[in-house]
Amino acid sequence: MKVEYVNKYLPVPRKSELQEFWHFKVIEDIRKMAETGKPVRIFRRGSRKYRILDRLSFGFDEIEIKDFDPKEIEDIELTQEIAYGAIIVEVPIYFADMSFGALCGNPNIAFAAVADATGCITGIGEGGLHPEVAKYKRFFVQWASGRFGIDINVLTKGIGITIKIGQGAKPGIGGHLPGRKVTEIISMVRRIPPGTDALSPAPHHDIYSIEDLGQRIWALKEATGKPVFVKVAATNYIPYIVSGIARMGADGVIIDGHGAGTGATPLTVRDHIGIPLELAVASADAILKREGLREGFTIIASGRVTSADDAAKLIALGADMVSIGTAGLIAMGCIMCHGCNTGKCPAGLASSLQNGSKIVDLNFAIERLKNFTIAFAYELKLILKHLGLKRLKDLKGRRNLLIGYNIDEETAKLLGISKIINNESLPPKFENEEVFLPKYVQYLNKLAETGDVIIVGQGSDAPPEVEVPKRLIDWIRIDGAQVTRPSIDPYREYLDLSIKLGRGEIEISEPLILRLRNEVKTYVNEYAFVAHLLNTLCDTSFIDGIEINKHLKHIMTHRFDIPQVKVITTNIDQIEEIVQYVKNKVIYVRLPSNLDILDDVKYLIKHYSTYVHGIIIDNELPKSDTDIEIVLVQTDKLLKSYRVRYVMDLIVHNVLVRDAGDIVKLIGLGADAVEISKLIEVVLRNCKNREEVIEKLVNLTSGLKKEIAIISGAAGVYSFHSSFTGNRELLRILDLKPELRRLLDIKLAGSW
Repeated sequence: MKVEYVNKYLPVPRKSELQEFWHFKVIEDIRKMAETGKPVRIFRRGSRKYRILDRLSFGFDEIEIKDFDPKEIEDIELTQEIAYGAIIVEVPIYFADMSFGALCGNPNIAFAAVADATGCITGIGEGGLHPEVAKYKRFFVQWASGRFGIDINVLTKGIGITIKIGQGAKPGIGGHLPGRKVTEIISMVRRIPPGTDALSPAPHHDIYSIEDLGQRIWALKEATGKPVFVKVAATNYIPYIVSGIARMGADGVIIDGHGAGTGATPLTVRDHIGIPLELAVASADAILKREGLREGFTIIASGRVTSADDAAKLIALGADMVSIGTAGLIAMGCIMCHGCNTGKCPAGLASSLQNGSKIVDLNFAIERLKNFTIAFAYELKLILKHLGLKRLKDLKGRRNLLIGYNIDEETAKLLGISKIINNESLPPKFENEEVFLPKYVQYLNKLAETGDVIIVGQGSDAPPEVEVPKRLIDWIRIDGAQVTRPSIDPYREYLDLSIKLGRGEIEISEPLILRLRNEVKTYVNEYAFVAHLLNTLCDTSFIDGIEINKHLKHIMTHRFDIPQVKVITTNIDQIEEIVQYVKNKVIYVRLPSNLDILDDVKYLIKHYSTYVHGIIIDNELPKSDTDIEIVLVQTDKLLKSYRVRYVMDLIVHNVLVRDAGDIVKLIGLGADAVEISKLIEVVLRNCKNREEVIEKLVNLTSGLKKEIAIISGAAGVYSFHSSFTGNRELLRILDLKPELRRLLDIKLAGSW
């Protein structure tokens, strides 16, 4: 097999911190460390305004390291015992589990070689054991749901085992290696046919309870005599999950924060599910201490660890050590092109193993990664020196050393931080800015082209940590099911998304309604046809002077002179006239996104509950001056308080909806269905004929349906409508202002 070996760094795309989490300044620092083996700077100023970890500080100004002499820190001790003393680590790094297959082999060998050389640990991922990696010692074998290439001979190698329940890039779903990357050698190691997608199940099919997990932990210990860790994603119930893992006899846990890297993940899962690592680590450490389970048990903090500064803050919040994944790949040459899933990595790290591929030079990868690890250790020692500490273990759990900036008291309490400057959350930035950025246009066009779930590689650039949040919904996160709530497998099992509206008069196949706006009113018959074809509804209520030829049973309109139409929409001023003349039809009252509508809703309940089947909250109506998320929640709660919620539908039209994650969040907040409009117009801009409009509409709607199913399965939902609608327990919110959190009736991420 002829390949091209890459033995130098490629130019870095100069993306800013508003475009990329791993922006060029971060990459430049990592490269300097990897080239020289020397520290670059400590106490870095956080560049991401809304990332909580970047708003924590030890109180020092940034220090650039010049004229460094290792002798000045030779008495600083990083060595510590983990896993109840079973393992000694000299540098507190666990190189993240990345499989042979996701990576091309040489990076896997480099991680193992550097772990042995520096006293770190590396994971091998779920792709089986590379024969060259097997020659090293300090690796953990991953026992994942797919069990690819795993048998007792592999399990007895290395120094420990990791049971992978979840990961931060895709909580609640299994691993995925695209078939294009399953070449002959990968198929041999994984023991699957070449060219087939390696899809590991979402749940382990022999772990359906915390007791099942305990049995597997002890079985693996008995079989191998090695420490067993459990890897989980940072999700809603992380304190209880970690507590259960400790009680079941595991030696440690790897907590993987949202937005972490991976070789292939559904974009909508990566960007919407899971909670920040720093909140998860702090809450997990606190509950373990409360329950007397912390001593000897190891917490490894994983996901978006960019530097020794991140590591020091996470250790102060309660972690024992950190996991390094993407930063290690950047040290070997990664330029963050987000194309890991394609097999065409320009840096030769995530390449497919076939003729003509680019493969990173092994010696180059080992040298650069080793230098980075040494420099990382130096920076960590320098931080300890400035803090007046001699040992890393003296930093663990030292929240009193941290200062929080622009953090509200509730978030500070969860983090365990008492020193706060400006003890209010940063106000959300809701300005009239364009929300359909080029990346969303690209996503929607690809969805309209393929009709399938969009798969991407590497870490998230979603709001609020990277992209500046422009909508309230940007602060909301969705749960990912783990251990005691195993999800259905959204890749393999059918999830029914159909819902009944109008007290059972109408059933649609998914919680989406196509909303026609004036910008595309010439496509009214195409919209109606697609609504008929996919068994959903098309809302034409604001379109006048047009003729709809057929498929009228799938039309929503303000006109009640069309006999075939089932659904009539109106405003509250016309309700009396409507109920007098309209019989045997489903009637919805459309109201603006304004809290004043609560009085209108009470009026409807009192006088017209027999006739009115539901409410449409529409943020394009005049007087829409309140975030639709708040109005939706308060309306849902009001209907429930009057005990009419389950006979009165709630539909929302949010013109700013731009992907499947937004749709699921709105349903979790209380909607039965979501009208989509602007995102459709984005993909129809350049259509040339009727056939193209229909094809794109069908693909877009079908793709959104598949992505909604993926998210629902990841959240552990079996029956979508009955389990997700208004279930705000499946949602968490980041450190938004407390008064807004209360209006949304959503718990703070990491709370317990």
